[in-house]
Amino acid sequence: MLTQLINARILTPQGWLKDGSVLIRDGKILEVTNCDLAVIGAQLIDVKGMYVLPGGVEIHAHGGGGRDFMECTEDAFRGAVKTHMKYGTTSIFPTLSSSTVPMIEQAAETCTKMMAEKDSPILGLHLEGHYLNMAMAGGQMPENIKNPDPNEYIPIVENWHCIKRWDAAPELPGAMQFGKYITGKGILASVAHTQAEFEDIRTAYEAGYTHATHFYNAMPGFHKRREYKYEGTVESIYLMDDMTVEVVADGIHVPPTILRLVYKIKGVERMCAITDALACAASDSKEAFDPRVIIEDGVCKLADHSALAGSVATMDRLIRTMVQKADIPLADAVRMVSETPARIMGVYDRKGSLQKGKDADIIVMDEDLKIRAVWAMGKLVPETDTLS
Repeated sequence: MLTQLINARILTPQGWLKDGSVLIRDGKILEVTNCDLAVIGAQLIDVKGMYVLPGGVEIHAHGGGGRDFMECTEDAFRGAVKTHMKYGTTSIFPTLSSSTVPMIEQAAETCTKMMAEKDSPILGLHLEGHYLNMAMAGGQMPENIKNPDPNEYIPIVENWHCIKRWDAAPELPGAMQFGKYITGKGILASVAHTQAEFEDIRTAYEAGYTHATHFYNAMPGFHKRREYKYEGTVESIYLMDDMTVEVVADGIHVPPTILRLVYKIKGVERMCAITDALACAASDSKEAFDPRVIIEDGVCKLADHSALAGSVATMDRLIRTMVQKADIPLADAVRMVSETPARIMGVYDRKGSLQKGKDADIIVMDEDLKIRAVWAMGKLVPETDTLS
């Protein structure tokens, strides 16, 4: 069926189109045009001058709707993904916190099966750990954390091609070998839960670590030891011009002023926004999947208040926070949840922008930046259409 969205303010890679239209057929974008004359035979959808935007590409989320990807089951994966799709996420890389090898293998089996389904929103698996610095573990399970072990990670990578990203602390013994190995297999290596300083980061970058996990969180900034001052992981990553960063743009993990600073220094091409959402996101749950975690002040924390432990954010909240609290232009805020993460994960050829021939992943937002409709692969996501 041919579908035409008309009377739209459309964000394209070339900028905004006013009073434009988008034609969708067979899950693909057939045309994006500044002419909204009705096409014969098309199902017309009048978006009444609202924003038509590329769907969100989520590269770091642990769960949602009461389900956690660490459950490793197909039912849990479907439940969490379905939840996030209602809020503007049209493709996703499910994330596991530090896990055991059997858990990784079970999740990878589920992920592989679901990736093979027609029009699947799941694009690959993201492993956040378990090769992290224990001193910066935050909400990670400490009993699973260890140094990189080639006898462990090589069989995992060789057996499970669904793994598209793996995070580690670069200062750990064996982390450079790990980074070189996984990047050689086409897996994104990301710096995470770390105490790395400049030399560590520079060496890591040369070994293939090109991305930073939840920038500013679980990593030190400028600090002092005795009378001397040292750059932290944050400043070191700023100095690596081509390193990309992700931020939990819920306005709590990183204050709006710092969101603005990251945007100012890294720019829209090297900064993307993530939810880092836990199972309790977009649910009625008052409890997190991890019994050590509480939900308070619109965020997940360790019960002893020693660290944040994930968010309850959804994709639409990221956009609102960046625009309404951090004063980032709407076009750039949207690019940071669509185009930039798609480029970082190597899927921009089919995701992340509204262009002819790309997947029809589209969200409609009103003036208040609330979701009014979501299409994933050209199909309207149930319960999202409030246009009429």
